[in-house]
Amino acid sequence: MPDETRIDATEAAVAALQALHERHGPLMLFLSGGCCDGSSPLCLNEGELLLGPNDLLLGEVAGVPFYVAREQYERWNRPGFVLDVAAGTTDAFSLEAADGIHFVTRGESCVSRRTGS
Repeated sequence: MPDETRIDATEAAVAALQALHERHGPLMLFLSGGCCDGSSPLCLNEGELLLGPNDLLLGEVAGVPFYVAREQYERWNRPGFVLDVAAGTTDAFSLEAADGIHFVTRGESCVSRRTGS
């Protein structure tokens, strides 16, 4: 676990992760910052994405580890994130798409009130 948690979540995001965990088992979240909705975190079955030495664990949300590419995180000046959900699906292959939603991250400075974690 990192020394300082840099990820928080809304109640809606926590509820979505709990529902996905019940259906799919252990999960992981990964924010790559790449193209094709790369700024939307991917929710995958734990171990489905092979992590490398340059991937950074930012913390956990509802027991689900949240990773980001270290180089991208440094380029973004090491922000804190709040995980939330939004209606509609993305171009990604994230597990929550089947529920007609997608995860989004917002910078802590853009969120006036954080809940859950």
